[in-house]
Formats: sequence, C-alpha cells, structure tokens
Amino acid sequence: MLKVRLNKKVKNSIKMKETLYKPAKINVILVTIVILSRGKCGLLKYVTWYLVAMVMGDLLVVMLDLILRHIPIVYDDQFLFLRSIPVCNIHAVLLFSATDCSVWFTVTFAYDRYVAICFQKLKSKYCTEKTAAVVLGTVTVLSCLKNITWYFILTAWYSLDNVPWFCYATEEAVQSTAWVSIEFLHHILTPCVPFVLILLLNVLIVRYILVRSRVRRRLRAHGSGESPRDSEMESRRRSIILQFVISANFVLLWATLMVYSIWRRMSFLGQEIIYPDWFVVELGFMLQLLSCCTNTCIYAVTQTKFREQLKNMLKYPFTSIV
Repeated sequence: MLKVRLNKKVKNSIKMKETLYKPAKINVILVTIVILSRGKCGLLKYVTWYLVAMVMGDLLVVMLDLILRHIPIVYDDQFLFLRSIPVCNIHAVLLFSATDCSVWFTVTFAYDRYVAICFQKLKSKYCTEKTAAVVLGTVTVLSCLKNITWYFILTAWYSLDNVPWFCYATEEAVQSTAWVSIEFLHHILTPCVPFVLILLLNVLIVRYILVRSRVRRRLRAHGSGESPRDSEMESRRRSIILQFVISANFVLLWATLMVYSIWRRMSFLGQEIIYPDWFVVELGFMLQLLSCCTNTCIYAVTQTKFREQLKNMLKYPFTSIV
C-alpha cells in the first residue's frame, strides 16, 4: 500500500514538472522563431528555412502534446468531459504527424549539412532554397499520410492516461497481426530509422573533417616548417563537437520511450518480459518531449550572430525606455 502511494506521489510530481516547464518551453521556441525569421543571423536563406521548419514542428508538438494532451491528464478531474468528445483519433493523427515532422526535419537538415560539407560539387545544386522547399514539403505530406492509419487503429474517445496511445484502441488493433505490423512499422520509421541515419551522417561528416584536417595540417607544416594555429581546423573541430552533441541528444532523449513502447506492444502479444516501473515510463515521456526543442536550440545558440540578436532583443525594452 505504501509503495502504491509513493508511486502515485512520484507520478503526480513528474506530471506537475511537465506542466511547469510548458510556458518556458513555448517562450524559447517563439523567441527562436522570431530571431530566425528576421534573417539577421548570417545564415543562408535555405538554412534559415530548415531551422524555422524545425522550430515550427517543435511548436506544434508542444501545443498538441504538452498542452492539449498532458494538461487534461494532469488535471483529469477537471477534464472528464473529454471522455465524451469523439475527436481523440483526429488529435492522435495531428500529434503523431507533427512529431514525425519534428524528427524528420532534423534528419533532412543533417543530410543537407552532410552534402554541404562533404560534396562541394553537389552543394551548388542541392543546397538551394528550391530544394529546401521541396524537401520540407515532401516530409510534411509523407508524415501526414503515414499517420492517417492511427485514425483507424485508435477510437475517437480519450482514455486520459499518460501512455503513448492516449486514445482507446480498437479490439482489432490490439489483437490483429496486420495492425501490429503497422504499429511496428511506425516505430521503425520514427524514431529507429532517424537514429540510424543521424548517426551514419554524423560519422561520415566527422570522418571527412578528420581526413581533410589531417591533410591540411601536413600541408601547412610542410610549407611553413611549423604547425601554426589554423582557424579553419578549429572551426571543423567545433563542427565535430556540435554533430556529436546533436546525435547524443536525439538518441538519448528518445531511447527510453522507444524501448517502453516496444515492450508494451510485446506484452500485449503475450510475451513474458520485465515491465518497466512507471517512473521509467514518465521519465521517457519527459525526455522525448524535451527533445522537441533542444535540437533547434543547440543549432541556433551555437551561432554567434544568433546570440547577438538574442542579446539585442533582451536589451531592446530597456534601451527604448532610456
């Protein structure tokens, strides 16, 4: 009995923390959108499009997940009326589509950086505004089409439980082999495939930078007799660190929830496995939701001109008064 009470306290405290950091998270995303949209960060226009698309995807996830989904779960007594509103499967389609967009926008931007760094001849053809618009539009359409199946897997009624599928599932979806296959396909496409692609792209980028840096160091040492400080090599070293941070951030923040989702489905199929404690489940949700703003913030805050624009925005109210 005491253990049940402690679990409920831990669960409620974690939910309350999620509720408390929602406004701060939204403010960070909105500030990032404003600064990037002004186009004064010294970035190419198509790069700005990628970053703004990533931020917009994150903002949609925050609105559809943190606000429209988790607030009714935290304050379930005040939102019991949602159980009688038949829109949960539509909400699920929108939420999972926004999540896919947020994840795959990160993948497409990583691929763009890979082409820009490793393929100088292809860079002029691929790294353009037209290509960015086509890629972002294609990802958005495919994400929406992929997640239409949730409309038929889930029912239109909310369960108000903090689980990956917050709607009641149909009996056919729980027991049907066809629907189970579709569900596993969803997990493979998001986030398993992005895991592999982001890691692969970053490994290739790091390998290319290390090889070029080694060659450049030898040429400079041979030409001058010493190895002076090379600003380009330092810039490449910062790029390696940034790529590792992005990869580790994405993989670690998504891993817990992905493992839990697979284990949950395996238990439905009658597999005898060790079921994780509820604290692990809640932690997985928090980490996954946190990942929806950290990638963009890491890309943006590491830019010197972005930080300057942020400082100017923070100083503006005081300078205008003075």
